[in-house]
Amino acid sequence: MLKYLFLLLAGLFTIHTQAQHILTGIVTDTGSHKAITGVTVQVKGTSIGTITDTSGKYEIKIPLENVTLVFSSIGYTAKEIPYSKKIAALNRLAPLNVELLISQHSLEEVVVSGYGTRVQRCYTSCLTTVSGKNIEEEYDPIAGNRFVNTESQPLSTFAADVDRASYSNVRRFLNSGSLPPADAVRLEELINYFDYQYKPPTGNDPVAIYTDMIKCPWEPDHQLVRIGVKAMEISNEKLPPANLVFLIDVSGSMSDDNKLPLVIRSLKALTQQLRPTDHVAIAVYAGAAGIVLPSTPGSEKIAIMDALDKLEAGGSTAGGAGIQLAYNTAAANFIEDGNNRVILATDGDFNVGISSQSELEKLISEKKEKGIFLSVLGFGMGNLKDNKLETLADKGNGNYAYIDTYEEALRTLVTTFGGTLFTVAKDVKLQVAFNPHFVGAYRLIGYEDRLLQTEDFNDDKKDGGEMGAGHTVTALYEIAPPEDEHLPYSLKMDQSDRMMTYWNEDALTVDLRYKKPKSNSSRVFSQRMRWNVLHMNRVPDDFKMATAVAAFGMLLRNSAFKGKASYEQVLSLAESAKGIDKEGYRAEFIQLVKKAKLLNSGTPAYSNVMADTDDN
Repeated sequence: MLKYLFLLLAGLFTIHTQAQHILTGIVTDTGSHKAITGVTVQVKGTSIGTITDTSGKYEIKIPLENVTLVFSSIGYTAKEIPYSKKIAALNRLAPLNVELLISQHSLEEVVVSGYGTRVQRCYTSCLTTVSGKNIEEEYDPIAGNRFVNTESQPLSTFAADVDRASYSNVRRFLNSGSLPPADAVRLEELINYFDYQYKPPTGNDPVAIYTDMIKCPWEPDHQLVRIGVKAMEISNEKLPPANLVFLIDVSGSMSDDNKLPLVIRSLKALTQQLRPTDHVAIAVYAGAAGIVLPSTPGSEKIAIMDALDKLEAGGSTAGGAGIQLAYNTAAANFIEDGNNRVILATDGDFNVGISSQSELEKLISEKKEKGIFLSVLGFGMGNLKDNKLETLADKGNGNYAYIDTYEEALRTLVTTFGGTLFTVAKDVKLQVAFNPHFVGAYRLIGYEDRLLQTEDFNDDKKDGGEMGAGHTVTALYEIAPPEDEHLPYSLKMDQSDRMMTYWNEDALTVDLRYKKPKSNSSRVFSQRMRWNVLHMNRVPDDFKMATAVAAFGMLLRNSAFKGKASYEQVLSLAESAKGIDKEGYRAEFIQLVKKAKLLNSGTPAYSNVMADTDDN
């Protein structure tokens, strides 16, 4: 009798356990994307709850049923998120990552100290630090995007991103014989490294939108949507005059051959592109900041290159003071209706001067509003502060490039001269509206640190991304079909009946908002897409290439959503998409995939220091 009772209790315990789901995730600040500690996570209407740790992470055991999770913290607006069986099944073991918005009536924590009081605000951040073999590099954590239920959240909003730094940094790791840390792999920057042949705009808007769709290679029951944006092209001769300030880090950390010597070669290549109407000044910073060359016409190339040749590395780093001096120099030589820009070349090791990252960001944002933009060039390895450099470029209406070789410098500063230095559309934002008749759930691949709230799309005070002349932006969405109403845990694969019923509806609509470079007000236009899955023999090489790069990035990040992706699949896609490949970038990618495949089968010294956070 006792034996049967024991078995009955064990069975009940098993049923109870199976009816629960362990949910994990990271809670971050919407504005800074930094982790927030001490956030209360609770199942609404119950006593089930937990709090986030110092890295913003949480773990909570919830009933496997439709519930509402409440995320709350002092100083932030509480957020309620419905969590259903359907979304739990679709996202498998992936975490639920949440962003909280600072409250308009933010509370301050008052700490009693002796007989007085002091106000204390606590801000936390979570970094991936790569250590070993004299490597000490910093990357902000990336919490991989999850599937979102279309019925509850049909709008997806994000800022455009044309940066390519992550790809060249990943290349540097692979060429040195190591897999990159997961947080060094920003999928959108890998995808956007390659040139895609979108047609330039023909109307009044400086950018154009293109859309298409294929069957998803790593999840055959899903579709993959591509959204492409192309900026207007302007020949170098027709670009407005440039007022440039080279701000060069000459501190001791820049002495390696792949740092200051490469900076000098790179800026010499840029100098060769200058026209007589352009002007360049050179500012440096180390223990102190100073002007090496006053603003000089582009016709005096010898004087500019001589000044570059005299630079030497030594001393500590006063990055903040250097930036202030560079902006003052740019302002003193400001060209109305010209391209006024500071170009910062550094490894990002700011340790003297303006020590607060928030102060630097505020300074750069203020100068941006006055028409002086910032582009950032990262150099070297060992102490690269990728997280700082990316943030500074974002705040300065500029782009961030990582220069690992002289060839990369030529591509960034010579081949794409106009795109790097001249903005044709600023604060570019995209908002995609999915039709629930066709799309049950969607997942944006990459752009994690570019996500925006729905209401941010119409708010001209919220920053977007910048697009230079000739730039392209490519975004991929993996979409799942609506749930079969008779099979709650499966997805309907045959869309023919659904398409017959809704043949006159759009599968999705893309709205794009932008500002002209001199304007503070935005305009918006739209592009609609009908449900039309391209057959593989009709898929453009560009789409296949973007798909291969996305799958490669997910493999490097060990993403929970990589599905059936493999290095063999990536190689097959990339080789079929190679095309003419005049510059050899696609052939180089194929070699990098082969290196990663070999490295993945071994255990390099510091490869995959952190697994992708969407698997934790």
